[in-house]
Amino acid sequence: MPHSQTSAPRDSIAGVRLARGASPWLLPTVATAALSLARARRSGAAKAVAVPATALAAGMLWFFRDPEREIAQGRVISPADGVVQSIMPWKDGRTRVAIFMSPLNVHVNRAPLSGTVTSVEHVPGGFVPAFNKESENNERVVWHFDTELGDIEMIQIAGAVARRIVPYLPQGTKVEQGDRIGLIRFGSRVDLYLPEGVEVAVEVGQKTVAGVTRIDRD
Repeated sequence: MPHSQTSAPRDSIAGVRLARGASPWLLPTVATAALSLARARRSGAAKAVAVPATALAAGMLWFFRDPEREIAQGRVISPADGVVQSIMPWKDGRTRVAIFMSPLNVHVNRAPLSGTVTSVEHVPGGFVPAFNKESENNERVVWHFDTELGDIEMIQIAGAVARRIVPYLPQGTKVEQGDRIGLIRFGSRVDLYLPEGVEVAVEVGQKTVAGVTRIDRD
């Protein structure tokens, strides 16, 4: 049965649910906007700062939003909001589905299947744009899940602007399908490797919604 996943505690501002890991970026921006607005009537300099600061704070609130999702049914669901960038057969028989996340997408990633986190590995690297082939060597976090389909690998890849990936869960954690597992700040990419014999249901260019879009086909 579909379920609404609510396990990860988050902050909120003005009724907007925010992603864990947003505070270092968001709090200074919101504080600057609030202070400049408070002083705008008495200071021309504060008034000049207030408009861009408020716009930036609003943009940050939008970027770090973390809405509730009604988790879809299916063996494998999308771990990320974005657009399918590529679908590539791998040498070991698996199929890699790469999802590009623009700065306008929700950047909280979700577990594609229920299972146990068997490893979470941070790999240092570069920061080229996530839509480039060379982004495979970018800063990334490699996840492995023990699931009913066997080992599932998922990789969070940082982009040119996204220079921090925030994993939420340690090795050994049991997850339900659709649970929040981590955040990538700003534009980035998520690669999901489907086991041999699992047919892909999405197409290149198709939009995906984390926890909602089904990736595999019966």
